Amino acid sequence: MIREGALDQITDVLDRFLSLHPKEIDLSLGRMQRLLSALGSPEKKLPPTIHIAGTNGKGSVTATMRAILEASGKSCHVYTSPHLVSFNERIRLGNTGRYVDDADLTRALLRCEEVNAGQNITFFEATTAAAFLLFAENPADVLLLEVGLGGRLDATNVVDDPLATVITPISLDHENYLGDQLADIAAEKAGIIKSGKPVVVAPQVDEVMAVIERTAARMKAPTYRFGQDFMATEDQGRLAFQDENGLEDLPLSCLSGAHQVINAGMAIATLKAADLWPKDPEVAASGLKSVDWPGRLQPLRSGPLVDQCPEGAEIWLDGGHNPGAGITVAAFMREQEVKDPKPFYMISGMLTTKDPVGFYKAFNGLARHVATVPISNTQLAHDPENLAGFVREAGVPAAAFSSLQEAIADVVKRAEGDDEAPRILICGSLYLVGDVLAANDMAPD
Repeated sequence: MIREGALDQITDVLDRFLSLHPKEIDLSLGRMQRLLSALGSPEKKLPPTIHIAGTNGKGSVTATMRAILEASGKSCHVYTSPHLVSFNERIRLGNTGRYVDDADLTRALLRCEEVNAGQNITFFEATTAAAFLLFAENPADVLLLEVGLGGRLDATNVVDDPLATVITPISLDHENYLGDQLADIAAEKAGIIKSGKPVVVAPQVDEVMAVIERTAARMKAPTYRFGQDFMATEDQGRLAFQDENGLEDLPLSCLSGAHQVINAGMAIATLKAADLWPKDPEVAASGLKSVDWPGRLQPLRSGPLVDQCPEGAEIWLDGGHNPGAGITVAAFMREQEVKDPKPFYMISGMLTTKDPVGFYKAFNGLARHVATVPISNTQLAHDPENLAGFVREAGVPAAAFSSLQEAIADVVKRAEGDDEAPRILICGSLYLVGDVLAANDMAPD
C-alpha cells in the first residue's frame, strides 16, 4: 500500500462521509439505491455472490470459505467490517489477493463523494458503494459479502441474485437498531434470503429458527440447517462433515475454539450449496489449514506488548462483544484451564452500544480480575471506570486503567505471587483488537 499523504486523504474523505448524516446508523435502502444508480449500478456487475448475515461467526465463516476457494484456484473479493487497524482491511480484491491499495481506495471513495454531491447518506452506505465500485471494476470468481448490521435494510442487501445466503448464530446485539426480541432480530437478518436461492443456517434457538424457516418457505429458498441437513463435529482431532452425500474426513480449521468446528461446517455446507466445493479433498484440506482471521481467539506470541508480560505468559486476543460471544470465549478459556491450569486475567474495553453485564457474566468464577481500558478511534467506548462497574455487577473483580500498557503492568504485578505464568485474555471489542494489533506491530495484511 501507499501510505503517508494517501492515508491522510483517505482519512479526510472518510471523515467527510461521517458528516453527511446526523446518525451513524440509519437502516434504509433508499439512499444506497440512489447512490448506486448514480454510479452506474455497480451492484449489477458484481461477481457471483455469497451473502452472509448473523450475530456471531460471520467473519470466521467468510474467512474459511475464502481459504478453501483460494486453495481451489478461485479468486475472491471479500467485504467485511469493521476493520481492525486500517480501513483498507474491509475490502479485499480477488485479482490481487490483497486488501485494496491506497490509490484505488482513494479513487473509489472520491468518486462516491463526487456523485453523492453532499446528499444525506451514512458512512457505511457511502463506503459500501465504494466497495461495490471496486468489486465491479476488478475481476474475481466470487464475492463473499458480509452484512454490516441486520440484513433486510443493510446497505449490502441490494444484491438480488446471490449464489447462496448464510445466517450464522443469532443472539441479542444492536438492540437499539434491531429490537430487543430475538424473533425481531431474526426477521431482520432473514431479510437477506432471496427467492429460490439456497440459505445455509447455523444452530439457532427455536424461536429464531422458526422465523428463518418461515421466511425461507415464503421465498421458496432451499434451506440447509446445521444439525438437520448437515453436521460437523470434531472426531479424534479431525473434522467430520456429513450431509446427504456422505461423510468427509478433513483437518480441523486452524482457528481456535470448539465453535470454529461449527463455523467450518457452515463454510463447507455453503460452498456445497453454491456448487463451489472442490472435488479434490486435498484442496479442501489445504484451505482449512490456511484460514486466517485476526482477532478471533488469536494467540499473541511475540511483539512489544508480549514483551511487557511475564516470561511464559499465554496471551489471547478476541473481539467478541455480546453475550453469545462471551459464552463462547469463556468456554474456550475453561477448556484451556482443564488442559493447562494457569491464573487467568482479562484486559477489556467495550462500546456503550453493547451489553457488558451479559458479556462478563460468562467469566464469573473463571477470571481472577478484569482490567478495563479505553478504546481509541471511536466516541462510543465505555469510560473504563463505568465499564469496571458493569464487570463487578457481573460478579467479576475489576479495576479501571487509563491505558493498555497500565493494564498490562497491573496484570504483571498481580501475577507476581502466582506459581504459574498467567493466561491473559484481551477482549470486548474489535476496536480494542485493532489497538492491540497496532501496538504490537501486527497490522493485518
